[in-house]
Amino acid sequence: MSSEVESQQSQETNGTSKFDVPEIELIIKASTIDGRRKGACLFCQEYFMDLYLLAELKTISLKVTTVDMQKPPPDFRTNFEATHPPILIDNGLAILENEKIERHIMKNIPGGYNLFVQDKDVATLIENLYVKLKLMLVKKDEAKNNALLSHLRKINDHLAPRNTRFLTGDTMCCFDCELMPRLQHIRVAGKYFVDFEIPTHLTALWRYMYHMYQLDAFTQSCPADQDIINHYKLQQSLKMKKHEELEMPTFTTSIPIDISE
Repeated sequence: MSSEVESQQSQETNGTSKFDVPEIELIIKASTIDGRRKGACLFCQEYFMDLYLLAELKTISLKVTTVDMQKPPPDFRTNFEATHPPILIDNGLAILENEKIERHIMKNIPGGYNLFVQDKDVATLIENLYVKLKLMLVKKDEAKNNALLSHLRKINDHLAPRNTRFLTGDTMCCFDCELMPRLQHIRVAGKYFVDFEIPTHLTALWRYMYHMYQLDAFTQSCPADQDIINHYKLQQSLKMKKHEELEMPTFTTSIPIDISE
């Protein structure tokens, strides 16, 4: 296992030492290209972002460990058998299922409750966005493109009149940690496989993505473009080209419109 990221934002501050906060470990899938850096698992990034925000607030000390699931190390097999990350470890207790991880962050990790705001409209708004991406990549036709585009337009129309940085206000919440990794996959994989681009006229959506790109919680958890692309190549049984293993990882975080603050 590779302990790639240490978000140990718990140095001595205001009389609080790192020993006063719980140490949380998040095990995530490693890159399917090099087996070490962050992989392109959406749930792994979502919980990474949740926990990173809490580490920034110094309510926890966070350690993120990557595991190559193509060649899992013996200690991982021994402890978790065939379980796939994300896996959260809190004081020796391993939480293995996505819903249980979410519930544990909300109920048991200091500060976690504040991330999980209740907003049925926003929950419904971002639901099934990823499904539309996968359908577009599998069945490359205009109808699938339009279905995804229509969904993105609805998100844009939600953001436009609010004049807030994030989905529910000016503070990030669990919905942002869920949505933004999916938008990044749409942006990178959509462009690569079917030449789909998020239209520039969706200015509220691009402004939202701009704000997310400024945040360490996103940039520290974001997989490389190559890993996002390879994630879908594997799903489609496409072979990786030899030179891709040698490429320097790139990260698409620029935006195609001017943002006036």
